[in-house]
Amino acid sequence: MEYKIVTLLLIMILSVSFVINCIDKDGSSQESLQQTYNESRNIMDTVVTIHVVDTNSTHAKMAIDNAFKKMEYVDSSMDYFDNTTELSRLNKDSQILNASNDLTYVINKSIYYQHITDGAFDITVLPLLDLWKSKFSAGGTHQPPTPEELNETLRYVNASNITIRENDIFLQKGMQITLGGIAKGYALDVAIESLRNDGIESGFVDAGGNGLYIGHKPDGTSWKVGLQNPNMTEQVITVVQISDMAIATSGNYERYFSEEAKVSHIADPRTGYPSQNLISATVIAPVGIDSDALSTSVFVLGEKDGLEMIEKLDGVECLIITNDKRIVRSSGFDKYEIYSTGN
Repeated sequence: MEYKIVTLLLIMILSVSFVINCIDKDGSSQESLQQTYNESRNIMDTVVTIHVVDTNSTHAKMAIDNAFKKMEYVDSSMDYFDNTTELSRLNKDSQILNASNDLTYVINKSIYYQHITDGAFDITVLPLLDLWKSKFSAGGTHQPPTPEELNETLRYVNASNITIRENDIFLQKGMQITLGGIAKGYALDVAIESLRNDGIESGFVDAGGNGLYIGHKPDGTSWKVGLQNPNMTEQVITVVQISDMAIATSGNYERYFSEEAKVSHIADPRTGYPSQNLISATVIAPVGIDSDALSTSVFVLGEKDGLEMIEKLDGVECLIITNDKRIVRSSGFDKYEIYSTGN
């Protein structure tokens, strides 16, 4: 009888141990299960979505919030509409001393892009944009600026005339800067850096169609991005899969100085006239600041010069849609494509 009791106790102990082990394993499995978490906010005049892969909802939300704060900081420093920002003070006073590292870095990078694009990308284009907007605003002539007006304004457009000494930045009198063609890309970079610092290895940040993607989806596959058909916005012309890369598109089919004029919002800093060489230009690059600035550059340069520049840059590819609806790719763009409706 004593033997039976001992045996029964051993069975009970082993059974309890088995159940505990199963519970621990199941709990561990649940805890380590990768899931996706996302949140969207309005920043930089667009909807920004941060999407992360994580095993813990509390940690994921904390990381997302930290990344949003980084983007909000970039916006609070580089928005020229807000007269309290560093950029607005620079435009107003033609100088800013001890500027933030972020603003100094972005302006330095902008000067580099101005150099490699032979002036097609130029952050001092703001006086031109303001001139065109004034013509088609209430009380304006609703006619393009005269050649004399354009020539007068072009005197103030040349990023090579920006002087930077450490963190002190100086503009020539009359110059004005807009970082609309580059700040969004930089904001993607700082947001992803924040996510990585918080231990996030997979996810993406999308800001109005400009995105930076890291790692993989929970199923191990790369992130998929559809490129919009400019004629039928509910359709895509191609789908690309990317990981640890950024993608950005510049085009003239969404924003205009005025609906009546249908004038592109991207002006050519070299001529003063709106850039209408292409319908759109999409660039894939290792970081957001490159994809943003280079998509604008290719759009202004046009098919021949734009492709020629992209082919010289390591790790950068592009897809352009010409005015006659041709789809043209750089030599390595197709390695990202998994589906295409275009030629």
